[in-house]
Amino acid sequence: MESYHSTTIISARQGNSVALAGDGQVSLGQTIAKPDAVKVRKLDEFGVDKAGVLVGFAGSAADAFALLDRFESKLKESPTNLMKASIELAKFWRTDRALRRLESLLIVADRSRTLMLSGQGDVIEPNDGLCAIGSGGNYALAAARALTAHTDMPPQEICRQAMLVTAEICVYTNNQITVLELPGGDG
Repeated sequence: MESYHSTTIISARQGNSVALAGDGQVSLGQTIAKPDAVKVRKLDEFGVDKAGVLVGFAGSAADAFALLDRFESKLKESPTNLMKASIELAKFWRTDRALRRLESLLIVADRSRTLMLSGQGDVIEPNDGLCAIGSGGNYALAAARALTAHTDMPPQEICRQAMLVTAEICVYTNNQITVLELPGGDG
């Protein structure tokens, strides 16, 4: 059976401004199966001030979309409480017989927080506002940390530049980058 490798997702934040970026490559074994997939989404009318929630996923696309649907239903139950919706998804993901076999990771972010979710029940909030998942996640995270420490770039540019660095290093990441952002608001 072929092994799927795909995706690098990175999120960066400054205060209540947050960005999320993903590349477009989906690989099947040693072959690029698709160069322009979009693996980041904005869910409107949720999150702090209902400004939206950004979601990025790494892993099997079908698994990720199943999780995205479940996450959106949890957000509908708690539309302004990202942490509660994330914990509820993580609990359900871990205990549901079908869902616990799903091989994906999610990054979710609103104006107040960024979280990484896994099928093992993990809900992790990074200390530095930077979070990355996927095949090139460690490369992107290292680049974003360096950019954050040595530049004044806004979150969306940190994400874009970290993804470009990763695309030069990781064979499972390309430079077809989609960047989404929630600009800082009054709160």
